[in-house]
Amino acid sequence: MANDPFARHSEVPSFTLTSSTVEDGATFAAPQMSGAFGVPGGEDVSPQLSWSGAPEGTLSYAVTIYDPDAPTMSGFWHWAVANIPADVTSLEENAGTADGALLPEGAYQMRNDAGLPQFVGAAPPAGHGEHRYFITVHALDVEDIGVPAEASPAYLGFNLNFHTLARATIVARAEIK
Repeated sequence: MANDPFARHSEVPSFTLTSSTVEDGATFAAPQMSGAFGVPGGEDVSPQLSWSGAPEGTLSYAVTIYDPDAPTMSGFWHWAVANIPADVTSLEENAGTADGALLPEGAYQMRNDAGLPQFVGAAPPAGHGEHRYFITVHALDVEDIGVPAEASPAYLGFNLNFHTLARATIVARAEIK
């Protein structure tokens, strides 16, 4: 796949990731688009996620949503959540609000590329073509990834590369014509 964000990461097994909000390969609905960036109908509502089948030895999870097709030299991080306890296997829709009230105890959100510690929805520039949003749950071999909440999602991603036992991904899509 062109511009695959995991192409240079170590190969790891997969497990099951599902969502009642979006199917793999499907287009994001209006609530998952970005009102913060002025997309009509956008509400910046993070998708519901459920996962199962992570490998033995999983001590925590991280969730990331990343757009490698953004017209930047580094893509665009829409959401990053670290230190999700190993006994948690789902996040409710809209868990990515600024107050993080729906996140499990101990988990925290990092600033996305809009500078906000919350989920920010899809907002591909009009006429730029279809963008892909890699919604990924990373099963980790540590309880605490050791990345401060003030750090960037890219720094989290760097550390995930060394602690990921398995990853599960759904790719959502969005385009504004």
